[in-house]
Order: sequence, then structure tokens, then C-alpha cells
Amino acid sequence: MNRTEALRILGLDDDATPEDVKTAYKETVQILHPDRFASNKKLQDRATEQFKNLQAAYDYLTSGKGSRSAGRSSSSAGSASRPRTSANVTEARMAGIAASRTQLVKQRDVVFDERRNGIAMTVIGGLIALLTGRRPFGLFGIVAAISSAAAVWGIVQIVSSQRTISTLNEHIAELNAEERRLAEELDDE
Repeated sequence: MNRTEALRILGLDDDATPEDVKTAYKETVQILHPDRFASNKKLQDRATEQFKNLQAAYDYLTSGKGSRSAGRSSSSAGSASRPRTSANVTEARMAGIAASRTQLVKQRDVVFDERRNGIAMTVIGGLIALLTGRRPFGLFGIVAAISSAAAVWGIVQIVSSQRTISTLNEHIAELNAEERRLAEELDDE
């Protein structure tokens, strides 16, 4: 991992200060923490992986390896930094929000796929159950039972996915509201 990659994970620009890194990390942790997705194992696993990447990026940047001055002389590092202002902090927070929103949208897309699979399973399972259900004995009876179970599983998948989509949409809306608030702060300055 290098500084640019670590900053990208946190949604920050190359001129981010240590305070910007800390702020973006704290905000992103609140949004992507795996415990927020405890009701959906697949999302929780994905959030855990993203959380590990986030932690690795933060550790890299705060360990001194990822500092702007690493590998440079102190005079060049001083000339590359800009004074820390509240506008810089607000911009860093907005970058963190944008990165978090991108991750949540990706997670929502995965859940949309799960819901689509549930719909397909419900329709296909229901049709096969209807077509084979007229002969309740033998192989057709077994196929009808399996198809019925698949249709029920599809319904459960649809309901579960819809709940997760609603939760992710709420989180995205919260991020959008926070971003608007921060943009207003920038405009007022």
C-alpha cells in the first residue's frame, strides 16, 4: 500500500492533513462498521473486508510511513503543505462522505442482484411447482416439492433484500443530507 492508495480508500486528496485523515477515518468507520449489517451475513462479510482495508489505510497513514514527508527532505515537505483551515477539514469530510456513499451504493447493487435472484427463484419455482403438482406421486411429486421450497426461499430472499435495500437507502440519504449541510458550511465561509 502507498500513500495515494491509502488516501483514496479514505476518500481524501493528496494534500490531506493528519487531522483530515483522522476525521475521514472516524466518519467512514461509523458508516461501514460491520455491526451495522448484522442482519445480512453477505453484507456484513463485505463490510468486514472494507473495514479491514479502511483500517490498513488508516494505520499506514498514521504510522509515519504514509506521511507527506516520508521519502522527502523536510524543506520540500514544508513547501507542499497548505495551512489547515476549516474549509480544508470540511472538504476532507465531504471526500470521506463521497467514499462512504460509493461503498454503500456498491453494497446496495449487490442486494439488488440478490433480490432479482429471489424474484427469479420465486417465479421459476412457482411455475415448475404448478406444472408438476398435478401428479403428486413419484418423480413429479419430488420435483413439485423442491420447486415449492425454491419458491418459498425466493420469497424470503425478496423480503430480506428489500429490508437491506431500505436500510442502505436510509444511510445514503443520511450521507446526502450531511454532504448538503457541509456544502452550505463551505458556501457560508
